[in-house]
Amino acid sequence: MGKGRQRLATIALLACALVCSESAAQAGPAVGQAPVDVVVWHAYRGQEEAALRQVARAFEAENPDVRVRLVAQPFGAYASKLESAIPTGNGPDLFIDAHDRIESFASRGLLQPITPPDAEAFARRLDGRHQAAFTALGALHGYPLSVKTAALYVNASLAPEPIESFEDLEALALPDGVFPLAMEAESAYWTAGFFAAHGASLLNDEHGWGLEGEGALTALRRLSRWVESGVVPEESSGDLVKRLFSEGQAAAAISGPWLAPDLPEALDWRVQPLPVVASTGARMRPYATVEGAYLAARSSQPAAANRFAAFLTFGEGALLRARVARQIVTDREAWPALEGDAFLQRFREAADDAAVMPTHPHMRMIFGPADRAIRKVLRGTATPEDALEEGRHRFDDVTRPLPAPRSPAWGLAALGLLTLLGALAMVRRLREPAFRVALRKSMPAYRYVAHAAVAVGLLVILPLVVGGLTSFFAGRGLEEMYFVGVANYVDILVARGGDLLGHGSFWLVLAVTVLWTVLNVALHLVIGVFLALLLHRPYLRMKALYRVLLILPWAVPNYVTALAWKGMFHRQFGAVNALLTSLGAEPVSWFSHWTTAFSANVATNVWLGFPFMMVVTLGALTSIPKDVYEAAAVDGANAWQRFRLITAPMLVPFLAPAVAMGSVWTFNMFNVVFLVSGGEPDGSTEILVSEAYRWAFTRGNQYGYAAAYAVLIFLILLVSTRVASKAAEADA
Repeated sequence: MGKGRQRLATIALLACALVCSESAAQAGPAVGQAPVDVVVWHAYRGQEEAALRQVARAFEAENPDVRVRLVAQPFGAYASKLESAIPTGNGPDLFIDAHDRIESFASRGLLQPITPPDAEAFARRLDGRHQAAFTALGALHGYPLSVKTAALYVNASLAPEPIESFEDLEALALPDGVFPLAMEAESAYWTAGFFAAHGASLLNDEHGWGLEGEGALTALRRLSRWVESGVVPEESSGDLVKRLFSEGQAAAAISGPWLAPDLPEALDWRVQPLPVVASTGARMRPYATVEGAYLAARSSQPAAANRFAAFLTFGEGALLRARVARQIVTDREAWPALEGDAFLQRFREAADDAAVMPTHPHMRMIFGPADRAIRKVLRGTATPEDALEEGRHRFDDVTRPLPAPRSPAWGLAALGLLTLLGALAMVRRLREPAFRVALRKSMPAYRYVAHAAVAVGLLVILPLVVGGLTSFFAGRGLEEMYFVGVANYVDILVARGGDLLGHGSFWLVLAVTVLWTVLNVALHLVIGVFLALLLHRPYLRMKALYRVLLILPWAVPNYVTALAWKGMFHRQFGAVNALLTSLGAEPVSWFSHWTTAFSANVATNVWLGFPFMMVVTLGALTSIPKDVYEAAAVDGANAWQRFRLITAPMLVPFLAPAVAMGSVWTFNMFNVVFLVSGGEPDGSTEILVSEAYRWAFTRGNQYGYAAAYAVLIFLILLVSTRVASKAAEADA
């Protein structure tokens, strides 16, 4: 009996221990046990970021065993960071992104399928369209959080009556200088709904070019008439739309929910779904983007991340995001608590009418060709028929099949041969007695430069080697890369089988780049030397002030200057055209023609570059002995003779390195071309480095093709600088 009681007592103690451990697990982490970290990446800013932080704190209060670490990423580099970090295990556990990348991400193994904690509630509380948007490869890959789409903001003081159709906007009686509608008419994203109201779409059912037929032509012609008649502003951007509506210079504006926080409190405005097009009887159906929470493929805490994603989607998390961030949340059961919010209700109606953006990878590739086609028509440089046909050819070029895989045997053999030759050359060098003696004497010095050599190797040489090797691969994204040998170089040099000097060909872009470099460096040199000679005059007053003012363009970050100059070249609101108008000249559409767009780029870059040459020249002038000038003056040399025979020859040794550096900088001056003209018109002002960027980030992530461009740029600069150096040595 004693042994039986002992066994019963042991069983009872074990049962108590199990119950206690289960209770402790449900209550939270054990005393002294740190909560697990869930890393969440996002690209939110402002109120959206604040709402996300509040949701994270509320979740942590209910789940003390989890700590949510929010990591904000720059929007422009968000996708590329995810693509590079997740495969290596350095990415997040959970990330928030738009749904249109889901098919690409899932096919490349960047996502884990999710299992909602309550599948029945998931199906009941979310719209079927939103659930379908997050289904890829036959599995659910994310939690739909919110919907972003376009709606019509209306200035109630300028348009007190409801806007039923776009024709109502055209018929408004408005003061001079007020536009009926502010919208980004040159953007395919913002005009997609207008095309849809005319029976056209950006992508067709086969995921090909869809802007074809009479509907697309009619929509383009009407947009063109709106610009010509002043219904919408010319060359409009998102910032311009916001400014015009905020300042009461537009009766209505098409924008998303993110515009509302930037509107002034004094402005009397309302929101409604986009109106119908009376001529077709169809409502404008813009694209809707569904933001979601995704479980990363190599998440270290998938269960905790899944719990936080569900909390973010439903209930308290949804209400916080709606009230604080003004998001159009997807949780149906959250909306009864939001019925009194007219803004959210109107945007929800707009989202219900919108078309969920397709997730096919071609969707992102169509915007570039479509934008350029629309822009050419609205700026009067092409007919709708020609522009759409040209856009189709460009879309076909971007989506063309990639090169066929090649056997890496030849590549490995060539690499092995180069390695063997390098090793043989090193052994041969080491066998020379003089070299061994010199190496032995230099060993103490190598200790002092070893850290610098390692840093240069990791930060400079290694990226160059990796970039060079990448150029022998093809694929859309890093995970899909496969060996193609020199196929990328062949495609580039033969213009992908098209005209060697046709649109976007390497040789045409190279010609533009060379002209860009020569013209800019020449102007930098002439203006810089001229200003340095003026500032070097001994009797010039306030010399220090002039030097500071003339160096300022160089001191300001070039992207800030580029954006400022872009604004000054705007057709309707730019300072340059305002000056021309005050002088009696007609305003110029600077980015509609190659000559004017190229001139705008050059003017901006000259403003940025001449201070460098001026500073170098000022330093060189101080090194020229004064007695040389005195002797020349005694001999009767005039000012021009002194400059030609004394100053210029003695400046050459100082200016030659500056010109070489300036040439390399200008050859690769990405910021100015990208930010000022954006390659317009029609990509004709692109230079090699901006064209490489397009292939890497806006034309299907063809990193291998872009890397081949980069290698060619490197070789061109290497050869040109070596030739220039040899020529300078020969002259010396």
